[in-house]
Parts: sequence; structure tokens; C-alpha cells
Amino acid sequence: MAHRLKRWLYLTHRWVGIATCLLIAMWFASGLVMLYVPFPDLTAEEWLEGQQPIDWQAVAVGPAQAAQAAGGGAMRSQALEMQGDVPVWRMAYWDRDPTTLSAVDGAPVTHVGQEEAKHIATLFGGAAVERAVLIRTDQWTVPGGYDPQRPLWRVELAGEGGRILYVSARTGDVVLDTSARERFWNWLGSVPHWLYPRALREMPEAWRQVVMWVSGPCLIGAVTGLWIGVLRMRLGRRRFSGGRITPYRGWMKWHHVAGLGGGLFLLTWLFSGWLSVDPGRFFASGGVSGDARQAYAGTLAPPAVDLRRLAGAAEGARRVQFAAAAGQPFIRIEAPGAAERYLAPSTLAPFVADKAAVDTALSQLVPGARPVAREWLARSDSYWYSVDGPVPLPVERVKFDDPAATWVHVDPATGELLRAMDARGRAYRWLYTGLHRWDMGPLMDNPLARQLTIWLLSLAGLVISVTSVWIAWLRLFGGRGAKGARRRA
Repeated sequence: MAHRLKRWLYLTHRWVGIATCLLIAMWFASGLVMLYVPFPDLTAEEWLEGQQPIDWQAVAVGPAQAAQAAGGGAMRSQALEMQGDVPVWRMAYWDRDPTTLSAVDGAPVTHVGQEEAKHIATLFGGAAVERAVLIRTDQWTVPGGYDPQRPLWRVELAGEGGRILYVSARTGDVVLDTSARERFWNWLGSVPHWLYPRALREMPEAWRQVVMWVSGPCLIGAVTGLWIGVLRMRLGRRRFSGGRITPYRGWMKWHHVAGLGGGLFLLTWLFSGWLSVDPGRFFASGGVSGDARQAYAGTLAPPAVDLRRLAGAAEGARRVQFAAAAGQPFIRIEAPGAAERYLAPSTLAPFVADKAAVDTALSQLVPGARPVAREWLARSDSYWYSVDGPVPLPVERVKFDDPAATWVHVDPATGELLRAMDARGRAYRWLYTGLHRWDMGPLMDNPLARQLTIWLLSLAGLVISVTSVWIAWLRLFGGRGAKGARRRA
């Protein structure tokens, strides 16, 4: 019986390895590319740099007028910004689709034509336009986060770098920029690594199932390989001739030794990658519901502010946003290269969140639960961080005694909820992002050490997978020569 089980163990590893070795080698190589060139995105800083300063002389419609013209709805935020060289109000709601209105005459913006999109892109990118094409999706805009902005104008700019801007045909907002360098390296990085061809990714559930069922067998190959590697290893006096710990020679020796050294990492890395699509939705987090967030924010009723005074207080701003948190309205002013500023809407004096109001709102945030611990964070930690850039600091972490063990992070300057996570979300942080991206412990504060660690572990994974590819080739096509790859001492 034991002999039969061992035979099935070897056969499973052999044929699953043959089927998956190329895929695993590709994952390691593409992952190293992603370490330096992420999937294209338009960061908040890039958006601010591209935007024109608000033309206050053209603003004739105030926030209260714009809100009234947009119709009813529970408003979440209201922002004044430029659409090319025309000021607009952008309203976001809790219970309906967003709305954009001209700040010149209050007319709704429902469609942006080709010439207008080209003009917006020219001002944003600082270059002439070579071509503008209306698309629904392409390889770089396939994620669902762009759905509210579709269709999109794909605007190619002149000059070096092959820069392309994507302008929403619904709102006129610039939602993405890419360069030729980003696109080239992503064909070698994110696209193969995430199994992300557009035709598949346009079907989200089908893509999720493919990732889950393709990576699953890779896990089986890793588990059986690690098991066999330990079984075939000899230490101490039991070593093979010449003091070797492995019975193999040639490519099989390198495969065995690399597997012993890096097999556990390979296993955890494949496991965490499999978790990226959350099989079974086990880590789906309830967090804080949309209704609870809305109740926490309170009613946003933009006041009839003096536009001239506001213009003086927000000189050079690219966005002036009205929002509310803990029942307190405030104005957020954003400009490139400067920290956000906050004003009280009624007086335009600096805004500071009222702690008593925040405490009251927090006590009602999670139904049937109360805050039981609070922690002031002046620096990032394992649950409040980003490997892609700095996170807002300081923040306050508030822990609740509900069954889900909810935590929320609050901006003390405004009282806004920045992030919520429950026990499942915290477990996912370690099992997926921790094991897959190695953003843990001292590596979080030392990007160079983190990169070196990932390189060393990935090279071990590449040795395991590349030797697997060659061994598989010999097994399938090498005929008698395949025996050389498996020769024992």
C-alpha cells in the first residue's frame, strides 16, 4: 500500500510539474518586472500636476446652486475643478450616479466629443494630439473601476515617450495616462502575471475561475515536490557517495537542491497567489456598510459661499471639494506639491474636526458594538501602510467589540473614515499580501532590503521552475537522453 501511494506521489509530481512548470517560471520572471513597473495608473499627484488651476473668474455657479440644479439625492461630495479650461462641479452621491455640471452656466455635462477630448488632453498633457479614438475598453482600461467613466477617448499625444491619455466621454475627466515604457514592460509583467489578456479580463468571473483553477494544480505540484524532496534527502552519515544529500545528478540535482532550499517559499508564494482571487469568498469582508458610512458622514448641504473669498483662500488650487464627516461639513483644497488644506465652509477659517462629534459618530458606526480601544499612529505599521508610497499620517485606529472585530482608521484632521477592516481582512493581509509581496516586518521600512529578499527568493523559484522546464522537455522529447537527467548515484 505504501509503495503504491509513493508511486502515485511521484507520478502526480511528474505530470503536474510537466503541465505547470512553464507557467510557474513565467510567474517568477514577470513578478520581478512588476517589482519595478506596476500596472498603469493615474496617481493623485499626477492628476494634480496635469490639471489647470481653477479659473475663478469663469465660475458663476456656486456649490448650493449646482447642488440644486443637479436634482435630489444624498450627496457624498461636491468638487470644483477644471475640465480642460472650463470649470465644472462634480457631484458624487450615496444613492445615485455621479453628476457633472458646468460651473459657468449650470448646464449638465453628459457627453464629451472628440474635439473637446483632444483639447482637454492637450492642456493636461502639455503636448499636441496625434489621434483620438473612442473606445469602451482596451488592455489598460479593462478593470471595472473605469466602468462609471465609459466610453473613453483614447488620446495619443505627440512627442517622445508615447504618452496616451484616457478622457471620459461621459464626464470629461482624465482617468488614466500610460507611456510606451509602461505598456512595453507590462506586456512582460502584469499582463502575463495576472493572466490578464483583455478578452479574458472583460469577463471578471470567468477570469477569476481561470486564475483559481490554473494556480490550484501548481500548488499540488509544489506540495508533492516538497514532499518528495524531503523523502529523497539524506543527511549525516546517511549521505550518498561523495557526501551528497541528493541521489540525483545533472539537472535533477539542481532541481532537488533548489527545491530543498526554496521549495517552502515556492509553496507559500503559489498559495498566496491562489488567494488573490479569494477562492470560496472566505475573506470577503463586511467591513463598514455603505449605509453606516453615510450615517457617519452626515448630511452634506453645500452652503452659499462667497466665491470671491473662496477664490482668495484657494488660489492655485486644482480641486476644491466640499465633504462631510461625523456630521461636520468642511472644504478640502488640493494643489500640486502642497499638503491638503481644510476650511470651514461658513467662515473659510481653518477647519479642525470636533473630537466630541467624531467620538459620538464613532459610537454609532458599528451596530450593536462600541469602541473598546483607540490608538494614535504617527507612523505606518503592519495594518496602515503602502509599499507604493506614503500613507496619510497621523491617523487614529479605533477597534470595536463586534463579532467581526472591526477596526477603522480615522483622519483626525477631518474625522473622515479612511479604511476599515475586520479580522478576516487582517488575516488576508498576511496570507495574501504578506506572503506574496513580502511587505512585513523590517522589510516594510527598508525598500532595498525588501527588493533584495524578493530577488533572492524569486531566483530560487526560477531555478526550481526552469530546471523543471528542461526536465519536462527531456521527459517528453528527449527519448533515451531523458535518463541522464534522472540518473542517480
